[in-house]
Amino acid sequence: MRPGYNTNGLPHHATNDALDVLAEIGYRSVALTLDHHCLPPDAPTLERDLEQVRTQLEQHKLTCVIETGARFLLDRFEKHAPTLMAVSRLDQARRIAFYRHAIDVAARLGAPVVSLWSGIQRDEASRGVAIDRLVEGLLPVVDYAAQRGVVIAFEPEPGMFIETMEQFAALDQRVNHPAFQLTIDIGHLQCVEVQPIAECLRAWGPRIRNIHIEDMRRGVHEHLMFGEGEIDFPPVVAALREIGYAGGLHVELSRHGHDGPAAAKRAFAFLLDLLPAGSV
Repeated sequence: MRPGYNTNGLPHHATNDALDVLAEIGYRSVALTLDHHCLPPDAPTLERDLEQVRTQLEQHKLTCVIETGARFLLDRFEKHAPTLMAVSRLDQARRIAFYRHAIDVAARLGAPVVSLWSGIQRDEASRGVAIDRLVEGLLPVVDYAAQRGVVIAFEPEPGMFIETMEQFAALDQRVNHPAFQLTIDIGHLQCVEVQPIAECLRAWGPRIRNIHIEDMRRGVHEHLMFGEGEIDFPPVVAALREIGYAGGLHVELSRHGHDGPAAAKRAFAFLLDLLPAGSV
């Protein structure tokens, strides 16, 4: 396992500065959230910026996954909009086009995973109609990822249309594609699942391609610094070792960006104590 950090926790840093900060702290992986200041679609300097990021990742020996959860990248007024849950085909097509961009970025950077979620259902359609809509949007994205040698790792997210592992299982049956895998957020499991976190990890181990990690309280979707929530982390790490997870443990503290480097240092110190000796 590689200690990692999501760049949405350093929103006030240029991407090159964020990578330098994380590498200097000691992180070995980065979850790169595409945003206005980080490899956005149609940026006039995209080719140059991609090359710079690729070079920095290599210099710092950082592995990378691509995250797609920027809040106002596609719509300046509505958070995360539009999503694959949009009723408008034009809006859904805009989200699909963004995911294709994210997949292209991943392929260029050698990142094996693009992480995404469903979005919120904002209309009154039945669940059956809504899941049809989501599957219709996901299939071309997953097909495109497979063509580019990238895996889509879907993240169940509290408050979104797909928020539990049971709901993901139903979606997974519909998508049924080898390039459709799983992002697990440890805090989200604490928030919404009845089953203990370690049991969830063991049940889904072969499908997990990306991990987000932070502290959280049951029933409250608030990403907290380690020690401020309710999660008992040693059994979580033991389960991850048991399933053979060797990817990044990406700390996700987007609301700590006002104190980003200090938060990243505190989180790294916690992971350093948590992970087995010699694994960092």
